[in-house]
Amino acid sequence: MQIGELSERTGASRRSIRYYEQKGLLRSHRTAKGWREYDEEAVNRVLNVRELLASGLTVEDILRVEPCLSMEMADFMSCSDADHAISMYEERLAVIDEKAALLRRHREELVRRIALLRTRSGADGFEEVLRRARGTGRGTGPGQRA
Repeated sequence: MQIGELSERTGASRRSIRYYEQKGLLRSHRTAKGWREYDEEAVNRVLNVRELLASGLTVEDILRVEPCLSMEMADFMSCSDADHAISMYEERLAVIDEKAALLRRHREELVRRIALLRTRSGADGFEEVLRRARGTGRGTGPGQRA
């Protein structure tokens, strides 16, 4: 099949398909006219790559399980190298947990700064402003007055 059909069947853009191929996640051969042509297994490969990217993995992560990409996703989850896949997922999860912790710290700092500014403007007491900004106390949410 040509790139247009692969794009239609998988929902991936032609540009994404070319990118996957450039990164080694997908293979094609060229016709006599120089057009890319893909076999049927390319459909599963592209669908798997898209799903793995959507779950937070990087192209580099996915390359580690490249031999399993031709399988249907249900079979992919039982790929023969499960320990390798588990390791990859755990490493990516650790990175995501670090980013989430950083975002929580940023949020707390912003809440603190908002509370200080509101207190200085005479809006409310500092503790009340913090409670509202954090979404706790008296059933009010961030930015709402009791």
